[in-house]
This record gives sequence, C-alpha cells and structure tokens, in this order.
Amino acid sequence: MLTVALTGNPNTGKTSLFNMLTHSYEYVGNWAGVTIEKKVGILNNKQGQLVDLPGIYSLSPLSRDEGVTTLYLLDESPSLLLNVVDASQLERNLHLTIQLLEYGKPVVVALNMVDVAEKRGLDIDIPRLSRQIGVPVVPVIARTGKGCDALLQEALQSSKGGGSNPGGRRLNYGSLLEKAVSKLEAKLPDDLQPKRWLALQFFEGNIPVLQKLRQHVDPAWLQAFYDETEALVQAEAAGKRLPDYVRDRRADIISGWMKDAVRETESSRSTLSEKIDAVVMNKFLGIPVFLAFMYFTFKLTFDWIGTPLSDQLDALLNGPIRNGLSSFLDTAGAAAFIKAVLLDGVVSGVGGVLVFVPQIFMLFLIISFIEDSGYMARIATVMDKLLEGVGLNGKAFIPMIIGFGCNVPGIMAARTIEQPKERLLTILLTPLMSCSARLSVYSLFVGTFFQSHQAIIVLSLYVLGVVVALLLAKLFSSSLAKEEESMFIVEVPPYRIPQWRTLSRSTWEKGKGFVRKAGTFIFGGSVVIWLLGYTGFHGWNVPMNESFLQTIGSFISPVLHPLGFGNWQAGAALLTGFLAKEVVVSTMGIIYAAPTQAGLEGAISHFFTPLQAYSFMVFILLYVPCLATVGVIRNETKSAKWTWFSVGYALIVAYIIAFIIYRGCLLLGFH
Repeated sequence: MLTVALTGNPNTGKTSLFNMLTHSYEYVGNWAGVTIEKKVGILNNKQGQLVDLPGIYSLSPLSRDEGVTTLYLLDESPSLLLNVVDASQLERNLHLTIQLLEYGKPVVVALNMVDVAEKRGLDIDIPRLSRQIGVPVVPVIARTGKGCDALLQEALQSSKGGGSNPGGRRLNYGSLLEKAVSKLEAKLPDDLQPKRWLALQFFEGNIPVLQKLRQHVDPAWLQAFYDETEALVQAEAAGKRLPDYVRDRRADIISGWMKDAVRETESSRSTLSEKIDAVVMNKFLGIPVFLAFMYFTFKLTFDWIGTPLSDQLDALLNGPIRNGLSSFLDTAGAAAFIKAVLLDGVVSGVGGVLVFVPQIFMLFLIISFIEDSGYMARIATVMDKLLEGVGLNGKAFIPMIIGFGCNVPGIMAARTIEQPKERLLTILLTPLMSCSARLSVYSLFVGTFFQSHQAIIVLSLYVLGVVVALLLAKLFSSSLAKEEESMFIVEVPPYRIPQWRTLSRSTWEKGKGFVRKAGTFIFGGSVVIWLLGYTGFHGWNVPMNESFLQTIGSFISPVLHPLGFGNWQAGAALLTGFLAKEVVVSTMGIIYAAPTQAGLEGAISHFFTPLQAYSFMVFILLYVPCLATVGVIRNETKSAKWTWFSVGYALIVAYIIAFIIYRGCLLLGFH
C-alpha cells in the first residue's frame, strides 16, 4: 500500500491538509504543537494511507514530539514525502525541505497559505521554484480545500516514478564537507540507507541518527571523525561549529532559490493584524486583555447563554424524560429496586451532570476560537516574561490553556517543550488548571450561592489555579531545573477568522468526551454510588444516614472540618471525585435525593454557607488529579515516583490553600 508521510514546520496547516486528503477529522489549531504524535488516515482515493507527523523545524529533534518524525524516517520507509510549506514563511520552511530532499524518497511540496503570502506582498513564481527545488510544487489553501485534488493527483504520479528523487537531492556543501561525507559513506554498510542523508544529519548533530550509526560503526571512531571534521571547519570558517556550518551552507542555497523565484510586491502587512498585536501583545496590556477575555468567556458560559440552556435541559431531563421513564417502568411492571436504580441512581446521577453540557460546550467553543484564531501563541508570548521568572517559559502556558478544557490533552501537549525538566514541571503543574469537569461543580455552587457574581467567582478560581501553579513552579524549579537553560521558540501565526465548520468540529471533538463519560463512566459510577447509599450494615433500603456511603464520608469528614465543609456528604463526594470530577455532582444528587438541579441547589444551601461553598470549590480545583489524568502523567513521565508526587503535593496544597482562605475570611468577618 502507498504510504505518504506528511511533514512540515509547525503551524503550516498539516493537520488541516490531512483532514482534507483523508475526509477525516483531526484536532486543528492555529498554533504550533497541535500534532504531538503521528496520526494515520486513508487517502480519499483509497489508494494509500497518509501519516501526519508532528511539525518540526529540523530533523534534529529538540523536543519529544519532534523526535517522533525523525524516528519515523529512520525506522520506516514511506513511499513519498509530502512536505507542507507555509508560502508566507517560505525561506524559513525550505530548511526542512532540503533535509527531506536529501532523504532519497520522492518529494512533493504542498505550498500552503498562498493567499496569506499574497496579502503579505509575496509574488511566488511556482514553476520556477519547482525547477529550483527539483520536485513538484503545488499551491493549496488547506483550510478551504483549494488545490487539494491536484495535490493528491501529483503525489500519486510522483510515487509511481513521475517525480522520483533517487538517492536524494545532491546539494554542494563545499569541498571540505563533501570529502568528509564521502569518507563516512564509505564506512557505512550498503544495507544502511540513505547513506548521504545519514552522513549529513550526523554532521548536523542529529542525536537519533548518531545512535543509529553507532550500531554499525565504532562509536570511538565516529566521535574522533566528528571532532576532526569540526576542527577543519573551524579553521576554514573562523571558529564556526560544524552544525552551524551545515545550516549556513543550506541558507546560502535557499537564498539563491528565493532571489530567483520570489518577488516582493507592495506589502500590506501593516494592517489590522499588527494593530491587534499592538494591544494584545503589549507588555502592560497583554495579561489584562487575556483576563478580560476570560471574564467575557465566563459571562457567556454562565450568565448569557450557558446557564439558560442548562435550565431548559434540566427541565427536559427531569420533566418529560423522567416522567416518561417512570411511566414506562410502571407499565412494564418493573420491580421497585430496578425503578429506584434507574430513577434515583442513573437519572439523578447522570442527569445531574448532563444538565451542565451547554456550559461545557460553550467553554470549549471559546477555547477552540482561541486556538484557531491565532491568539493561543500570542498568549504564550505575553506570558513568557512572567513564566521565565518562575523557571519556565511561555511555551509551558499552552498546555495550561489546553488544560482549561481537559488536563489530559494539556499534559500531552507538554511534549512540545524542548527542555526535559521544564517539560516535567509543566506536566506536574497542568493538573492545577481548572478543567471542564470541575466546571460542573462550579456551576452547581455559584448558581446556588453567587447568582449575581457567577462569572467573577469562576474567573477567580481559574486565576487561582494559574497563580498557585506559578508559585509552585518557582519552588520546584529551584531544585528540579536550576541548572537547565530555558529555550522559548514559538510560532506566531497570522490572525484568521475561524471557520464555523472548524469551530463546530473542534468543539464537538472536545465536548463529546464529556458526554461519552456521562454515558459510560459516570453511568456506572452513579449506580455504584447509589448502591452504597441504598445499602448499609443493617441491610437494603436503609436511610442514607445509615448507609455505607455515610460511613465512608464520615471517615474523612473530621479532617475536612477545618476547611469549613466537615460533613460526611462532602467527604463522600470528594472521594468519588478522584475517579472524575463530574462524579462529585452526581454523588451529591444521589446523597441529597435531588433529581433536579433546582432541588440539588436547594439541598446544598442547607449544608453550606457561601464561604464554605467557595472553600469547597477551591479544594475541588486543587486536590488530586482525576484517574485519567493520573494515568497520562504516568505515561508521559514514565515514572511512578513523579506520578505519586503529583497526587501527594496537590492534596497538600489544596488543603493548605482552602484552610488559609476559609480561616482567613472568617477572621475578616465573612461567613
């Protein structure tokens, strides 16, 4: 089967092109690092598969996600390389193109964003550029699908020999380096291909390639030969390091291509985009603008759109649906136990979570807008100076923002961070970001105790999560990453108006996990929780205050008393919340026997004061990550020690912060 590898710099539109060429949907965002592992789809014409590889600037990997691409080229043998190039950043993108040309497989260049290049005043002579590079160049606009059919046709033709690249493109690196390349090629066995590409990557400092060569050539000889070649280069090029020498030779070649094939017309770059950046990336206004945007998000989520829709959904679930199910069970002659399980367990538990779906989807819609509009990378840039002061860099804030939707993909997005210790810090701190699962708990409590100030209360929790993460980053970095130099490289893409199709797809892809969890994990959890509340040491159908659930909650409630919510109901809900934060709401719905949102709000108003409710939400924000998040931390760190550390420190921090807030506010006269 034909295998096409999709490669390119970050944020060149690879994932959008992947979706167009395979009629599938993968996560799309207007920021670097969207693809963090390879994805495979079937081409539209069913003649092969398309492999979407993470975006890279060079085949010498700096971060874990970049290593995926290099290892794929070392271990696999794709039929063709489809190189996606940003036409508006052509000169920079061509550095990777040269490395792919030298790989020895047929290459087709997809010249994406030609519309953006035109707006920036770049006139690209595509036939001339194709002759210079030596492979087909096809103009496309991946977001709209323009040119994708022609690209697919060209790729198929090239894979059959019409655009072959036998042995790789041989570019001249100067007599000194060419002699060294030939000498190394002679040392490599014939079954190790492509020899020239491996030699050039070795001299450029590609670690995975070096590890590969050490399996076939004496490592001591390789190191001595590298040092010898670098000494000759430094003597000829005024002390220049060997990898820099290789890149400079490529830059000279690319400069010649650009002069021949690209002409700058009257530029229109100083437009609305720069005017927006003057505000949103201003060193004084950037963070306040971001906070204002988040406040607007929560006004939409709670006051203007989300909550009214949640109220209508609550009326539907606990009106026609509940009554209809009850009538059906009566007609079918269902036993009282079965009826209680379904109505008091499933409907109260799962329904209590599902009523918050409109708010969750509204939040995901805004996050999708941030990603696709180009604002995500700008937030990271604005936050870089602040994060630098606590031992991280702006790139770490991207996983944190993604964590606002769900901590699991947020932690996985930390793969784009180049430094291992900064990546570890980001993984450990991202669970402190308030995810959508916690939003269902906030919605319940702010709707009960803070109806006039819902947006500002929820915003304060999100800000608290970020502030605590920054303080802990400073503490952890002083020991974990104190000797590691930080590196901040992030693509600042052009602004664009998100397409409704992209926004709706992205929102659904993020939100369907919440709905799926409600229909599976929370469904099962609700039944188990109901059974714990239905049974006790004295048998079945016992009062809730004599149930196993009450026994479990009472065991930890004394520990929670200093935080303001030392009742067994809160203790039981927090324990089940380790499985998934949404289960806190379903547990309370079952404990308080409140099938409707209004009924549950009325019930908890008798057990909490506004201050106790806020302390409870703070604890929910910071205490242990959910089970899925713990699993992904274990997978990403490959360490049980750091996984347990992430659980332990979060529990301690949650207790301390909730204690300080509750006791401090009591001293100030709040209740």
